[in-house]
Amino acid sequence: MSKSNNDFHPDEYVVYPAHGVGQIVSIEEQEIAGLTLELFVISFAKDKMTLRVPTHKATEVGMRSLSSPDVVSRAMDTLKGKARVKRAMWSRRAQEYEQKINSGDLISIAEVVRDLHRGDDQREQSYSERQLYEAALERLTRELAAVDGIEESGAQERVDSVLVARAAA
Repeated sequence: MSKSNNDFHPDEYVVYPAHGVGQIVSIEEQEIAGLTLELFVISFAKDKMTLRVPTHKATEVGMRSLSSPDVVSRAMDTLKGKARVKRAMWSRRAQEYEQKINSGDLISIAEVVRDLHRGDDQREQSYSERQLYEAALERLTRELAAVDGIEESGAQERVDSVLVARAAA
């Protein structure tokens, strides 16, 4: 069910794996090294960044539409699960978390949030754990907000309530 390049339209929100949720501002043609390329111009307002992606490469690089409500509810269910922390060295785990975050897959991102979330009664997070947790949390809440058409703060509250309920269980 992957989209062909012509299925993405200006004003549509999309997920670009390495950057999260952005909005297609326009589709433009640009001449690069003598070749005319058609490009999606994607704005990531929160990061004050604009990305130009060749339309013929969009699906290849993993650009996708926002998750369906079904995928969002599966991601929320994932958050409710028990944290799964492998016994591997931190550098190895950190690498895996980073890959999950940059995969653009909402369920994988939810797994990182679940696995790195700390309740008040748990030990402190290291700086790098906190960075990964916040990156995953931000990706999750931005997509949730875009899918539900709500403010990010509302999406953040939804995620927090699930995490708090899980910690209390």
